Amino acid sequence: MIFLALLGTAVKGSGHGSLPSPLTFGALLLLEAGGGIAMGVALGYLTYRLIRMVDSYRVEVMLTLALAMGGYVLADKLHLSAPLEAVAAGLMVSGTARRFAMSPTTRDHLEKFWELIDDIMNVVLFLLLGLQLLILPLSFSLLTGGLIAIPIVLIARFASVTAVVRTLAVCRQRVTGNVTVLTWGGLRGALAVALALSLPQEPAGERNLLLAATYITVVFSIVVQGLTISPMLRRMQGRLGNVSC
Repeated sequence: MIFLALLGTAVKGSGHGSLPSPLTFGALLLLEAGGGIAMGVALGYLTYRLIRMVDSYRVEVMLTLALAMGGYVLADKLHLSAPLEAVAAGLMVSGTARRFAMSPTTRDHLEKFWELIDDIMNVVLFLLLGLQLLILPLSFSLLTGGLIAIPIVLIARFASVTAVVRTLAVCRQRVTGNVTVLTWGGLRGALAVALALSLPQEPAGERNLLLAATYITVVFSIVVQGLTISPMLRRMQGRLGNVSC
């Protein structure tokens, strides 16, 4: 959400020669986020009421599909946060409709349907990024930018995780090694790719750099972090005895 708000304010500001003030940015963030969440809750509740009126898993699955696609498009047309609308609507359906309005058969078909959609969308996102990379001009600067992005992302992840863990440590028992595990286990994938692909075509140089940096960071995250997280957990378990794999 912050990425989309920053992107929107940057695009609007570039057309006027300057970026909006922090107050304008905060108001835009609040409007888009709050409006997107409110719309998601409203549409999710409407879908819940419709699901209660039918007893056919085919119709109920199609209602959730209509909610996901139609709600996203509507929020985007109204300049609200479409991702937050989708999240709020999904929580309404999974938390309310799934528990109180769906039969076990419907729940089973619904979970299998959206698991398949999730896998397909991940494949499509990485395919689109791969096609984008085919037309990028290969250069040492793009490779260097991607390699520099890896430690920057890890440091940012470490800082954010540390802040949250220390805040929660006030009221919860501290677990040794949790910051390390959460930092190294923070894998990046479809969301990072989708955000990179949403960047405007111009200026092309900056977009190409961000696409290359995103791809290199995601590959490093999946290959290096993904393959080493389990051995790291086993090593920590042997040392501390209180971290389970």
